Amino acid sequence: MKSLRPTHPTIRILAKGKCTTGRIWTYVRDDRPFAGPAPPAAVYYASGNRRGEHPQRHLAAFAGILQADCYGGFEPLFDPKRKAMPITPAFCLAHARRGFFELADIEKAAREGKGKPVSPIALEAVRRLDALFEIERAINGRGADERRAVRQERSKPLLDDMHAWLLRERESLSRSAEVLKPMNYMLKRWDGFVRFLDDGRICLINNCAERALRGIALGRRNWTFAGSQRGADRAAIMLTMITTCRLNDVDPKAWLADVLARIADLPTSRLRELLPWEWKLLHQAGKSADQQAA
Repeated sequence: MKSLRPTHPTIRILAKGKCTTGRIWTYVRDDRPFAGPAPPAAVYYASGNRRGEHPQRHLAAFAGILQADCYGGFEPLFDPKRKAMPITPAFCLAHARRGFFELADIEKAAREGKGKPVSPIALEAVRRLDALFEIERAINGRGADERRAVRQERSKPLLDDMHAWLLRERESLSRSAEVLKPMNYMLKRWDGFVRFLDDGRICLINNCAERALRGIALGRRNWTFAGSQRGADRAAIMLTMITTCRLNDVDPKAWLADVLARIADLPTSRLRELLPWEWKLLHQAGKSADQQAA
């Protein structure tokens, strides 16, 4: 089963004399956390808005695990009645932790000087989630079966206890309590948050997709906006190539220069050789042959 990790940062797109808020939809495949065989890759798409029709179109033919936040636009993809091969959701625990952390950030409360009390429930939730992340750090890069075995032994009891604790604490809170929002965010989607326990290929967090958009977040200060929807589409294509190169430790400039020089004369049957991970292997083999000849 394939696994993808999406995210969708904003991008300003010039339209009729003003800028609209568009989106760059990012989908990343990265099997390295569970020592999977597939090479890492990323693909980007641009859109003029955040409507769910965009990811639904992008992923219409995809069947597998989607590791994401709880964005409602993905929901139809999980419905077996609307999709012949429904996608299995696995939600990001970093997003769940963020809601609690904002209510438990002692340093931020002190800096802002609001005197707002830190939520003890949020603080405890962060502590419990951090214990899960600590387990994951120890098994990162190991095989899927080993990751699953460790999770069943160490992570599952922690999550079972956390689920019971959240339900118990929720009963004692008033409806206006701020901490109810992150609690309900997790409890309503509990099956998706704990799916990683039964599948070693699933990660707790969606950080590889978050890292893939870092260049967009930093670059916005330099290029400010896309000049048109077509310009945003071209930017998405360039981001797809550059990010996939970087994920495979390939110099994007060297790769692109070589591809542009060779692609016109390369038979269709050999185009696969230009994929960054295939290109890297061929160049490494070429260097090794040259060294042996020398």
